[in-house]
Amino acid sequence: MEKLPDYDCHCHILPGLDDGAADLEESLFLCRWLTSHGYREAVCTSHSTRLYPNTEGEVEAAVSVLQRELDREGIDLRLFPSLEYRLIPQTWPRERLLPWKDNHILIELRLRAPEKMEPLVPEVEIRRLVEAGYQPVLAHPERYLWATPDDYDRWHAAGAAFQRNLGSLQGFYGSPAAERARYLLEKGYYTFLGTDLHNRRYAEFFDSL
Repeated sequence: MEKLPDYDCHCHILPGLDDGAADLEESLFLCRWLTSHGYREAVCTSHSTRLYPNTEGEVEAAVSVLQRELDREGIDLRLFPSLEYRLIPQTWPRERLLPWKDNHILIELRLRAPEKMEPLVPEVEIRRLVEAGYQPVLAHPERYLWATPDDYDRWHAAGAAFQRNLGSLQGFYGSPAAERARYLLEKGYYTFLGTDLHNRRYAEFFDSL
């Protein structure tokens, strides 16, 4: 496995909020996995989508509950509440944002059917975040198989930092995503490495690397 940072900027370990950890037992398993691989902090970035319309307050409350459980279990992991904001008209823009370190905001685009983001334009929303004092972080750009090199250039030039998913280079998300990850790595566009940890299957794959 490649060298990992000491904090995870992208994970879905809060129980029952989205397609990540299903319950507290799985959350604790994932948190133990993180600490066993050197992580000391984790930004809990539950989805903000039509299917998972999580609010900032709900995530903050869930983090408080899970942090108490971690402390009780002696799991040395500090949690920070945030969201993975999907840029779609149904959930964006927001009256309130929940940034993590240094005003970072994790945003994601649609994996398929990018026309469903309209009338939102990614680079426009990225610039708006920058102008508002945030640092937008684009989640797993290697997974947007519809994106062109020009798209990546525009998003990066607009001020987005790029976050690569652990396992993307090794084919966890398929060979097309792996090829894009290598391309973006060669371009020097990546700033962050996140696990995007959802469940035991992710942990088992990462352990096989």
